[in-house]
Amino acid sequence: MQTGHVTTPFGRRPATLALVKGQLAVAASAPGTRVEKWKVFRDVCETRERFGLQDRALAVLDALLTFYPDPQLDAENGLVVFPSNAQLSVRAHGITESTLRRQLGALIDAGLIQRRDSPNGKRYAHRSRDGEIEQAYGFDLSPLLARATELALLAQDVAAERMRFRRAKEALTICRRDVRKLITAAIEEGAPGNWGHIETIYIGIVGRHPRYPNRSQVEATLEEMELLRAEVLNLLEMQLETRNMHGNAVPDDRHIQNSNTESIYESEPSSGMEQGENSGKEPQTKNLMEGKAKVGPIKSFPLGMILRACPQIAEYGPGGGISHWRELMTAAVVVRSMLGVSPSAYEEACISMGPENAAVAMACILERSNFIHSAGGYLRDLTKRSEQGEFSLGPMLIALLKANGEAARRVG
Repeated sequence: MQTGHVTTPFGRRPATLALVKGQLAVAASAPGTRVEKWKVFRDVCETRERFGLQDRALAVLDALLTFYPDPQLDAENGLVVFPSNAQLSVRAHGITESTLRRQLGALIDAGLIQRRDSPNGKRYAHRSRDGEIEQAYGFDLSPLLARATELALLAQDVAAERMRFRRAKEALTICRRDVRKLITAAIEEGAPGNWGHIETIYIGIVGRHPRYPNRSQVEATLEEMELLRAEVLNLLEMQLETRNMHGNAVPDDRHIQNSNTESIYESEPSSGMEQGENSGKEPQTKNLMEGKAKVGPIKSFPLGMILRACPQIAEYGPGGGISHWRELMTAAVVVRSMLGVSPSAYEEACISMGPENAAVAMACILERSNFIHSAGGYLRDLTKRSEQGEFSLGPMLIALLKANGEAARRVG
């Protein structure tokens, strides 16, 4: 039995170094190895996309294996099969001869089978007087035996990848459903907030998702959708806490007096939920004395979107990063001082816009500080326009996203 020697192809097909390398690799495989042929075939089916094989190539390989009489591939028994094209076509479900030749070539290029060509290119075998095959010319199945372990490991990796892909798609489906229904509930029940804009962000994320995505694309969309879901839940949580705060207001809170002589915005801006409590600011005390707890505007933009539009602000966050709104507002105080914005100007912005939106405004001013002559004057102008209902952070953030090259990828 001939196994493991190097042969060159018949006719016009050239010999290549890759062909020689493949045959030498098969010749160097461990002798005495056996493997179940249909197990190897199942592994090839599992990994066919890694080899760029079509379904018809698998049908041809299946047909070739049927011509090998033993259930296990064993080099001691010879691994060359020599069916004619007509016989292969019948067992490969009647594919045409041109397709058969093309798929055989694909299997050879993938390194799963090899040619053992006779002097005239025909496929046949020389037998002994006892009927045993002494020399055979046709297709050598030795690569399947030599690469059995490799194919098994590759099949396991493909199965694990498929599992990760399926779970990522499931997570995206659930997250997408959550965001859609939460936005719908907020709009239908009249929850405060710019829900129309949040819905636009949601539509943009869905619109950018490919129709036939790979796993990395699914995970990228999932990351964006999870961020948006977190921000939506944050908004709704703030609404519920605000309602609870108003429902449990202290009856005599009109007697609270201002005893704090230093602005709270100098150390750390309070959150929107704390705007209804005594923050030590005279305007707040006045509202409390009038029995009207002032609550700042609820933020309507995802924090992740703000940080993509204004990446410089992250450098001034605690520890050189920003992970939630309080850290953004703390960073805004540092930036206010650095840009020379007076405490009174920032305080007025916090009262007019709400501390979250004022912090976002400072982040936007920092991002365009090279083009702004007076940051304090610019902030006062934004505050005045906000009081008159003529200013919105949306266009400013979207313009910064475009300037940072993120509009096409992140904003719908």
